[in-house]
Amino acid sequence: MNDDLALLDATAQADLVRTGEVKAVELVDAAIERIERLNPQINAVVSEMFDKARAAASEGSLGDGPLAGVPMLLKDHLTPTAGDPMYEGMRFLQDLDWREDHDGFVAAKLRKAGAALIGKSNLPELAIITTTEPVAYGACRNPWDLGRTVGGSSGGSGAAVACGMVPIAHGTDAGGSIRIPAAFCGVVGLKPSRGRTSQGPDHSDMWGNGSWHVHALTRSVRDTALVLDATCGYMAGDAFTAPPPARPYGEEVGADPGRLRIGVMTRTPDGHPPLHDACRDGVEATAELLEDLGHDVELAFPEALDHLMEGSIEAFFGMAGSGVAWNLDRWSQRTGKTIGPDDVEPYTWAFAGLGRSCTGSQFLQGLSQVQSIARRVSAWWNEGFDVLVTPTTATPPYELGYLASPADDPLAPLYKASAVLPFTGPFNMTGQPAISLPLHWTADGLPVGIQFGAAYGREDLLLRLAGQLEHARPWADRTPAVHASRM
Repeated sequence: MNDDLALLDATAQADLVRTGEVKAVELVDAAIERIERLNPQINAVVSEMFDKARAAASEGSLGDGPLAGVPMLLKDHLTPTAGDPMYEGMRFLQDLDWREDHDGFVAAKLRKAGAALIGKSNLPELAIITTTEPVAYGACRNPWDLGRTVGGSSGGSGAAVACGMVPIAHGTDAGGSIRIPAAFCGVVGLKPSRGRTSQGPDHSDMWGNGSWHVHALTRSVRDTALVLDATCGYMAGDAFTAPPPARPYGEEVGADPGRLRIGVMTRTPDGHPPLHDACRDGVEATAELLEDLGHDVELAFPEALDHLMEGSIEAFFGMAGSGVAWNLDRWSQRTGKTIGPDDVEPYTWAFAGLGRSCTGSQFLQGLSQVQSIARRVSAWWNEGFDVLVTPTTATPPYELGYLASPADDPLAPLYKASAVLPFTGPFNMTGQPAISLPLHWTADGLPVGIQFGAAYGREDLLLRLAGQLEHARPWADRTPAVHASRM
């Protein structure tokens, strides 16, 4: 039964519990066994919450909600759980064995929906970079090729779902941190609209630039909708709130999206960096599929994307660096111990230094620049387009160590990482929803994600289209070399 469960999505597993065919504790025990068996190879899970999850499942306190008994990992970032470790990829917090005393709003909603939170997933330090190779935990390895990255920063979550440890795992996204691991691991990753899910109660707008979003990585589109229904909605103090959906998101999956006008982008903004052939091939193949499905498809995209390099990337880095500096100061204050350069990785300290050199006036100027570009990008959807299709990343998964920090240039990894996310970052700037789907593979079997972006608040449209594509070109039968059903 364990191997069979590894192939079921969260919706199917919850149905087994509600019908009485399987007990919640059996789901939890099976997931724990899979983690213990696979984690030595993958290194996706960095903190275990096994005993608490077993106890909740055994006592029947998980309830019969939409996620009844489903084992789930939380990314060790932004969403605390009471009594559990919170290290955020930092050796500093790991050495202190820092634990939180409360649940974040999203964690509380997941518990209410019946999820069994069984552990925390691996991530880069402070969720900064696009590979998951922290000094604190060690590298997370891609189950499709153990020598390659899982992406970042929700890399442990992507790997855990891809190899069948759990059917769903929580993630956060400030520049592509859900969608990049989804693309590199061959799973589904939705970044919802700004304000769709809450960052509270600890944060209202992480970093103050509207870029952070919270959701999950899943194997199926219906699971993405299931988690969104469980977690969406305004919470007191939220800086933003998205318009409420017309009906549950679960009802959108399988619904007819209608005939859509779809723009396709087959190059990177301004042509830099060069687009890998496999990523271009994936978009072109997807465009052909969309035409076959009856949609109007054309080579078209927001012209403003070609102007992203005209100050907004540098401005975004200044604001993000300010966020890193603030986070280090916040943890220094919370722990009562001043964090110095020897307590964090070189790129983290250098990024914080970049932020400390950014004045308040420069921060606001940068925010204005980013908002100006974002306004011009999002205006494209007012021209009659419904969806923009791009590669999720400019390259398939690269080798571990590619973003290693050279001693003489600690900021180099950040600029190399930015070349991976020319398609994902703009949607963090605009706050629009975007989803990565595993619709293509390289000749040597590595996953290539395809990204779909819609107008603000239109997750419903994305889920309808994603469900149609999943039905037309299913990926459920594709599993990586390292998968629970094989081992």
